[in-house]
Amino acid sequence: MKNILVLCTGNSCRSQMAHGYLTHFANPDKVKVYSAGVETHGVNALAVAIMKEDGVDISKHTSNNVDEYFDIPFDYVITVCDNAKERCPFFPTQAVKFHHNFPDPSKVKASTTEVIEEFRRVRQMIKDYCKDFVESHKLN
Repeated sequence: MKNILVLCTGNSCRSQMAHGYLTHFANPDKVKVYSAGVETHGVNALAVAIMKEDGVDISKHTSNNVDEYFDIPFDYVITVCDNAKERCPFFPTQAVKFHHNFPDPSKVKASTTEVIEEFRRVRQMIKDYCKDFVESHKLN
């Protein structure tokens, strides 16, 4: 069983979406996915809605602080924003670290329609990344 941690600033949007897609694409007998933030901002309701549009339910996810997971031996730690990468704490494991800086759709200041479109655009980027990650690491 491989343990994956997806890490972001507030564990509200990008890490939650990646958590959802990694869980969706990976074989549950091979992978356990966690997500956390260097802070906790609560799960973003628009992220939940946008993921539901694509058939992935993250409505039961919680916003967790990375400190909660220090006792878990992670195989992979994926940071999904530059801030989390810079602030990522030392993990006393042999975890392989990956980084991809996705835009933060919750920071967009525009019309409701434009914000929703940005969430969808970022969702697709995260979906593609997670699908490739699962396939390239043979976790499906």
